[in-house]
Amino acid sequence: MSFDDQLPPKIRLLRAAAELLANSEGSAVSTRQITKLAGVTAPTLYHHFGDKEGLFDAVVSAGFEEYVAGERDFAPSGEPLEDVRRMWDNHVQFGLTQPHLYLVMFGNIRPESRPAIVADAEALLEEMLNKAAISGQINVPPREAARSILAANVGVTLMLIAEPVEERNLELSTMTRDSMIFAVSTETARGAAADDSGKSSVVVAAIALNAALQASHSDQLSSSELKLFLEWLHRISSSS
Repeated sequence: MSFDDQLPPKIRLLRAAAELLANSEGSAVSTRQITKLAGVTAPTLYHHFGDKEGLFDAVVSAGFEEYVAGERDFAPSGEPLEDVRRMWDNHVQFGLTQPHLYLVMFGNIRPESRPAIVADAEALLEEMLNKAAISGQINVPPREAARSILAANVGVTLMLIAEPVEERNLELSTMTRDSMIFAVSTETARGAAADDSGKSSVVVAAIALNAALQASHSDQLSSSELKLFLEWLHRISSSS
């Protein structure tokens, strides 16, 4: 089966490569497989992408651009954690709309090999969580919160992709999303035992100050003073 001949050859190559990679289960994908599915010749692939690896790089790059556009396709509400909820929903929607591309980006995991795309996606989420930290809304450092939330977000999306469309329960995504955000928010700290409430407040304040200092590029302290101060704050904010 080939893709619609009305599509430009470059687009057909990108879609064919994404589909074959997603369904390869880790096995090699040949140039011949790609060109046959795309309905083009090998010289066309070389013309647009240089070689097969260049095409694979372009698949991931194009996918991440589309992913970022979707993650930022809303006007900030002024409530960082509410915007994190919207980013979660956009992430799931991207995966369900573009399952083959999503599997190439987030599904090809190998032992002890962390894809760069995952780090980039975490950084995107960390930007929003840093705003939540500055306003005292989370009780763990933004990077840790981003890793936890993204891990759950990817897991839920992969599970939903694997299910038949008619059996997908999107309520699972909503429930997991809200549970993860609650777990990193100061709402959890407020529910802590009375003996821990003072400590929780100190940790939240340290996380907020740490995030604010790193975002402001303060020139009130020398570089060595700022580094030492941030190290102290990191120790406090990472305490259990």
